[in-house]
Amino acid sequence: MDKTTFNQEIRRLYQQQEVFLRQKNVRQESDNFIYHRYQYPVLTWRHTPIHWRFDLNHHANPHLLERLGINTVFNAGAMCWKDKIVLVPRIEGFDVKSFFAVAESETGVDGFRFWDSPIVMPQTDDPEMNVYDIRLTQHEDGWIYGTFCAERKDKTQTHDTSAAIAQCGIARTKDLLTWERLPDLKTPSSQQRNAVLHPEFVQGKYAFYTRPMDGFIDTGSGGGIGWGLSDTMENPIIQEEIIIDPRAYHTVKEVKNGLGPPPLKTDKGWLHLAHGVRRTAAGLRYVLYCFLCDLNEPWRIIKKPGGHFIAPHGSERLGDVSNVVFSNGWVCKDDGAVLIYYASSDTRMHVAETTLDKLLDYVIHTPEDAGNTFNCVQQRMQLIDGNRSVLAQIRNEQEHYTFVDNGLSDK
Repeated sequence: MDKTTFNQEIRRLYQQQEVFLRQKNVRQESDNFIYHRYQYPVLTWRHTPIHWRFDLNHHANPHLLERLGINTVFNAGAMCWKDKIVLVPRIEGFDVKSFFAVAESETGVDGFRFWDSPIVMPQTDDPEMNVYDIRLTQHEDGWIYGTFCAERKDKTQTHDTSAAIAQCGIARTKDLLTWERLPDLKTPSSQQRNAVLHPEFVQGKYAFYTRPMDGFIDTGSGGGIGWGLSDTMENPIIQEEIIIDPRAYHTVKEVKNGLGPPPLKTDKGWLHLAHGVRRTAAGLRYVLYCFLCDLNEPWRIIKKPGGHFIAPHGSERLGDVSNVVFSNGWVCKDDGAVLIYYASSDTRMHVAETTLDKLLDYVIHTPEDAGNTFNCVQQRMQLIDGNRSVLAQIRNEQEHYTFVDNGLSDK
């Protein structure tokens, strides 16, 4: 390829991406009136800057080949930042190594653009092989903390090339550009994944929602969403770890569960979004569910609606790890609108839109899991019986009116 053609192809790449980035998202009709999905993903590999993937030097790359490909963009932390919405997703290259970067949007539902360079996350004295699934917490101490999975090879199992150890890595920043790496969180558990920092001090200490595990993949005797306190972030140690939301047989959290983003503070309590995993004939199925914790005792669950909140839908079921939705970021805006950022099948990022009032209504008034089939049918029959009288009243009212082009009129 001569240099003139080379430069023309570069311009074409940028023009095509610009058309893609300017695409407006479309809010979909809601099936449940709890939230609205949007038609298009908000982040994909196509959103990543061209200069992250291609060597644009004609001498070094005369065929304009992609050198460092991006496979997937998913599992993003989220926050409001300078009147914009920012996402910090997990970006996985063709080399299966993940890294973080900041993407921002005016609307929060479309127009996300990555900052010029990825985040250069400092390493600890024991460098990890991989980092991913960051949660962003704006803490009352003035720092923005990122808690993420820091994965290292399990050196005790040299024969198993997939054996790994997951710990909670921690970094903090004031500007999302420069990050200070802190020591990994230490807990009584051998493995930690999905640890989330609570945004306020509790009893004068830093509070974490943890996910203790016996193994890198399997929960073993561990599992469930845990809770613990640390005196400092400079040397984060949890001496006592309790389970506040255990796994449960034949539920959406039968195999695994873990907290998603930091909770939202409301006048009714701390509102949580979590993921639950159950085993199916097609493999593991990841869904999202909600619960509410006491405002003054944030480790105590006071409301937990039964079943899932968001499950994989349509094309969301397909991807690198199919039949999965996962969230580690949401944003509550000043007007009460809530944007829920979730990944589908470890491949792309989506957004669902609702309000804080709707979420609280859903969590507080949706019945809990009744426990078994008989009780669940009794629960549903109670709903049906209550609706019969309502439907009868509606039919009676309709007998007095007739439908016309512009609405109802008296018969």
